[in-house]
Amino acid sequence: MQTDLGMTQADLVSSIMRREFVSLDLGDTLDFAGDVMSLGQIRHLPVLENGRLVGIVSQRDLLANSLSKLLESDAGQQRRFLRNVRVTDVMNASPITVGPDTPTREAARLMLRHRVGCLPVVGADGMPVGLLSETDLLRVAYSDSADG
Repeated sequence: MQTDLGMTQADLVSSIMRREFVSLDLGDTLDFAGDVMSLGQIRHLPVLENGRLVGIVSQRDLLANSLSKLLESDAGQQRRFLRNVRVTDVMNASPITVGPDTPTREAARLMLRHRVGCLPVVGADGMPVGLLSETDLLRVAYSDSADG
C-alpha cells in the first residue's frame, strides 16, 4: 500500500513499532521499575496515568538518579531507598513522541537529535499504541530480506 507522500506502509513507524509493551503507573516505585526492566530485559518503560502517557523511564534514568545513593549503602538499604522513590521523581515528563503514520526516517532523526533510545507511539487521542526503539530501527535497517 502506498501513502499520499509516495511512501509504502513499510516506511511508517506503525510497520515496525512494538504494539505490546510493558508500562508503569505514576505510583510505581524505582525498585518495581528496576525489577520489571531486569526481568523483561527492557530498557524503556512508558509511565501512564489513566491510560494516557505522562512520561517515560529508562535504565539510564534509574542509574543516574540512584547511583550516588546506592554506592554508599548495603543491598538492604539500596532496596529500601528504591522502594521509597516514585517513578515520577526520575521519569522524563515530556517524552518525545511520534504517531503511527510518522515516517521511520523522521523517527530515527528525532532519536538522534534528542539522544533518546525509544519513542512512545501515540494515537490521535494521545493514548499510547506502541513503542519504537533504536533496536527496532536497526533490525529493519540491517535485516536481510531472506531472514524475514
